[in-house]
Amino acid sequence: MIERWDIITIGNISRNRYWGEGDERARRAAICTCTLVTLGDGTRLLIDPSLADEAAMAAELERRTGLRLPEVTAVFVTHEHGDHHFGLKHFPGARWLAAPPVAAALNASGQYVAKPVEAADGRLFGAIDVLHTPGHTLSHHSLRFDCEGRSVLVAADAAMTRDFWRDRRGYFNSADPDLAARTIDDLAAVADVVVPGHDNYFLNARGPGT
Repeated sequence: MIERWDIITIGNISRNRYWGEGDERARRAAICTCTLVTLGDGTRLLIDPSLADEAAMAAELERRTGLRLPEVTAVFVTHEHGDHHFGLKHFPGARWLAAPPVAAALNASGQYVAKPVEAADGRLFGAIDVLHTPGHTLSHHSLRFDCEGRSVLVAADAAMTRDFWRDRRGYFNSADPDLAARTIDDLAAVADVVVPGHDNYFLNARGPGT
């Protein structure tokens, strides 16, 4: 059972067409939205550790939850882009998890030789659904769970920001923009609350096209 979920860092994208910025060059460093899910059995699952600097990651975790880095028991990475796993190394005592193709890509990269990322799919900890959400990357996976009567979707880069979600639009670097749009349509039917990859969470009116 999910007890609560907390946003640790609110992300931003490097270039935002909704602010009149072109896709041709970055305007700022990208940071992804990082979420902590706390289960009744004491499991603390951090999704997409976003900060490469250990002190900054520790400060944000403590500021938002009162926890220290070693108190996180598991970390899930949604896809292989670096801004979603820069901070993985700060949690050596936690389980490192990702969907099978993402785990394979991370392990093959040579970044995590000392401790490989575990392949995980289906349902995590008996309460969190691992959903294949391709488009941004073909192996991208999001997480969905129920909390306080609402279906919460940690979409990651399946939905970059609220604006991209509303327009059913993939980001400039999407592997398959059409597939990214179809994935958002599918997710809109199952989510009451959406945590995007690079923005604050928002409420979703159920149903495609809303």
